[in-house]
Parts: sequence; structure tokens; C-alpha cells
Amino acid sequence: MGTGPSGAAGGGLAKDELGREGERLAAEHLVARGLVILARNWRRREGELDVVATDGKSLVVCEVKTRSGVGYGLPVEAVTRAKAARIRRLAHQWLAESRARFVEVRFDVVAVLLLPGRAPQVEHYEGAF
Repeated sequence: MGTGPSGAAGGGLAKDELGREGERLAAEHLVARGLVILARNWRRREGELDVVATDGKSLVVCEVKTRSGVGYGLPVEAVTRAKAARIRRLAHQWLAESRARFVEVRFDVVAVLLLPGRAPQVEHYEGAF
């Protein structure tokens, strides 16, 4: 677990480090819930899919949002309609390139809150959009 200068989770982490730590915690959470991760940080010109996983016969495309405070709102609030639409387009690209077939495609959000001096808070929103 990354810690800042005060030894507190999230304290002092740079934005990129904060994002990587949140994605690591989100992946651990998903695996603990029985999902199998197929890809992380899958990038194309239009953007990135944070986590692509399977949950039984379903493909799960998961957007991870991490915050070190709530001054800009909760992490899950950062997934706008435009962001959700971009993730859907990227998921179609991933499916086309992987040639994988799934009964269902689900779009989840994992929100990670890393507040100084507190344990990380991980919330999983299944079928968020």
C-alpha cells in the first residue's frame, strides 16, 4: 500500500501514483470477488480501459476512479455520460480485437477513496452505466 510522507494512505501521492494505487486496489478487490482479470490499462488512441475482466460468462469493463479527498466530489461522480460513452466504444474495440464472445457485457465502476490517516475505501458499483 502506498503511503505519503505522513505514513497515511493517499497522503502526498502524485496524481499518477494515486491512480496506479487505486487501480491496484481495485484489481485486488475484483479478484477477491471472483472476477478473472483479462487486461489492465488497455490503451488505444481514444482512451483507456482500466480493467477488463470476466465474471462467469459476463465480460466486465471496469472504470476505476481514485481520489485522495472529496473536495471535487466522490470518485464515482467523475464518470460522466461522455466518459461512459467513450468506455463503451473502447469496449467494442476490445471485443473486436480479442474476438472474444460473451453472453453479457457489464460496465462497472470501482471507486477508491484514499484519505490520509484512514484505511482505503473501495466501493464497487456493478452495472453502473
